[in-house]
Amino acid sequence: MKLPGQRVLVLPPTRRDGEVTLALLAQDGINGMVCATPALLCEQMAQDVGVVMLTEAALCDSAIEAFVAALALQPPWSDVPVVVLARDRQLPSIVAKVLERLGNVTLLDRPVSARSMLSAVRSALRARERQYQIRDHLLLQERVEAALRESDQRKDDFLATLAHELRNPLAPLRTGLTVLGAIPSPDSRVPGVLGMMERQMGLMVRLIDDLLDVARISRGKIELVRKALDLREVVDAALEGCAPMIRAARHEVEIKLAAQPIWVEADRARLVQVLGNLIGNAAKYTPDAGRITVELRSRDGKAELSVGDTGVGIAPEMLSRVFDMYLQLQDGASRAQGGLGLGLWLVRRLVEMHEGTVTAHSPGLDAGSTFVMTLPLLPVPAPWAPGARDADAPKPAGALRVLVIDDNTDAADTLCMCLQAMGHDACSRYSGGTGLQAAHAMQPDVVFCDIGLPDMNGLDVAARLRRDPVHHGVTLVALTGWGTAQDRQLSSSAGFDAHLTKPASMEDIGRVLRLRP
Repeated sequence: MKLPGQRVLVLPPTRRDGEVTLALLAQDGINGMVCATPALLCEQMAQDVGVVMLTEAALCDSAIEAFVAALALQPPWSDVPVVVLARDRQLPSIVAKVLERLGNVTLLDRPVSARSMLSAVRSALRARERQYQIRDHLLLQERVEAALRESDQRKDDFLATLAHELRNPLAPLRTGLTVLGAIPSPDSRVPGVLGMMERQMGLMVRLIDDLLDVARISRGKIELVRKALDLREVVDAALEGCAPMIRAARHEVEIKLAAQPIWVEADRARLVQVLGNLIGNAAKYTPDAGRITVELRSRDGKAELSVGDTGVGIAPEMLSRVFDMYLQLQDGASRAQGGLGLGLWLVRRLVEMHEGTVTAHSPGLDAGSTFVMTLPLLPVPAPWAPGARDADAPKPAGALRVLVIDDNTDAADTLCMCLQAMGHDACSRYSGGTGLQAAHAMQPDVVFCDIGLPDMNGLDVAARLRRDPVHHGVTLVALTGWGTAQDRQLSSSAGFDAHLTKPASMEDIGRVLRLRP
């Protein structure tokens, strides 16, 4: 099998010159071919070429433009060597201009000795061989990169599917804990055990959310819902979410908030997630009865939010890597504190999506650490009228007729139990068809419907209910393990009024019920 790039294409001034040149090349074991015209030369170059040999006479022919154009279309790795035989070093201007456009040219004086010509050809062929080696390396690199992209895509798809599948069994567990918490127990140990289970449930939900967010961000499918907000509200919400972890570790929390609103344009849920991760890390990496400081201020036209702790600190060599994916901080005993090593990576990516920055600071091990997040301030304070929050607050609802449609019977039944404990008339069905039948029979005020049902999906159920005048005014809530922006758009287009991701908290359930007119 002949290697590519070893054939010499000759464009001679005469047929006899071509025959002599081929004979000399053959004697030295070099494969050559005579091309009678520039057009034939271009045709053969498209098949395989190592070196092109021609004379200055060929460069005076206007037809040589096709050859020059062919050289210009070479792939990036290719630079075909051209050996030009010229009778005079003082070349005509037309020839000199063409030579400048050829690029990789070796100029030999005519008449040239066979030894000099073959030496030049051999050198050019070796250079051409190296070009093909570069090509093969680039092709291999391209195949490896394609395989890595495919593997990365499969990983992201797996993470998204895993997060979805884990949400389904967590939904009945979370609502079941709510039901148990509402049942009086003579055993004083029960509330403590339930509190522990709820905290661990919250940790599991957070880990699953992190997995899902990594997949979303990696595929560019996270869309920020930005609006003007006061960062002080973000601090309150994040601290409320981390309160069980902070109480369990008996940490003291010092809060230093600006006296005036700090307005930014941001996605509230995402910033609460970011700050919750930072506060959660501070609680996790600080020994019991430690101190956490949360400070919010404006500085140099930016909002600055910092979370400090008196915990295990960060080694100097780790400060530059602390936001890397899958990196887990170590404590003084070199023991991982748990987690997936995704939280700080998500923090950085989400803050960067808000055109902000986040940095880590620590004097060293056992000396605590501080994370500082900055965000652009709104150029003009956001308008706000006193009492606006109260006007927008959801109104409490009375007893409602609620239908739950979910093929996960445990999830459907436990949600019904919670709704009944809240004073509502609730029933459950486990398929789209039976759900529609129940809806026609009871005419519910609210329907919680899963998307992935066995007989018809929840989008179809919602669309049918919306088309039926009997159900005018019903509140439709998608309750599903899928929660991307595209999933929410699909549910909204189908007629759902709200979209909750499993396992939804009872606060989320209650909020949706209170939104009903």
